[in-house]
Amino acid sequence: MTLKEIFRLLVIIPWVVFLVYWLIGAIKTRATRQQESFASRYTVLLIETVGYVLLFRNSSGIGFLGSRVVPRNLVGPIVGSIYIWMGIGLAIWARYHLAAYWSARVTIKEDHQLIRSGPYARLRHPIYTGLILAAIGSAMVIDRWRCVLGVCLVAAGYCFKAKKEESMLTQQFGEAFREHQKHTGFLIPRFR
Repeated sequence: MTLKEIFRLLVIIPWVVFLVYWLIGAIKTRATRQQESFASRYTVLLIETVGYVLLFRNSSGIGFLGSRVVPRNLVGPIVGSIYIWMGIGLAIWARYHLAAYWSARVTIKEDHQLIRSGPYARLRHPIYTGLILAAIGSAMVIDRWRCVLGVCLVAAGYCFKAKKEESMLTQQFGEAFREHQKHTGFLIPRFR
């Protein structure tokens, strides 16, 4: 097995683990009481999808987007692999703590609770933080300009989605959510 094939597996395996866990976890969620609009949902989904296609689809390297960002070395792929596993691990840990309140779209579930355990003690959107970190790691391993653009789109999509969630959570929980905001970071953990 070549070094390139090993790094390819180090990119693919954590994303597959993530997808399998997500599909299994989606079975046990609560009924939705309120959700974002169709237009809002699919605008963000389109941005994220284009980002992931640029990140993972090799044929999307048009012109300079197919060129390397940095000269070939092992530091980028090694650090990138670590970021992927850390990001996917964070996303799975956060999804575990959300349990039945998770949804792929911005929603409020029946008897919704404000989760403050696990990564939610320091972050308001740890799933998005984890997926952005994993996307950055993937870009470091693949090392193409298309990946840089892809990460920017993925991060923008999750930031838009997180802002919509914050608005909905503020409406649902009012002062309790505003207090939670004071002690947690948006996408970067707050430790003070």
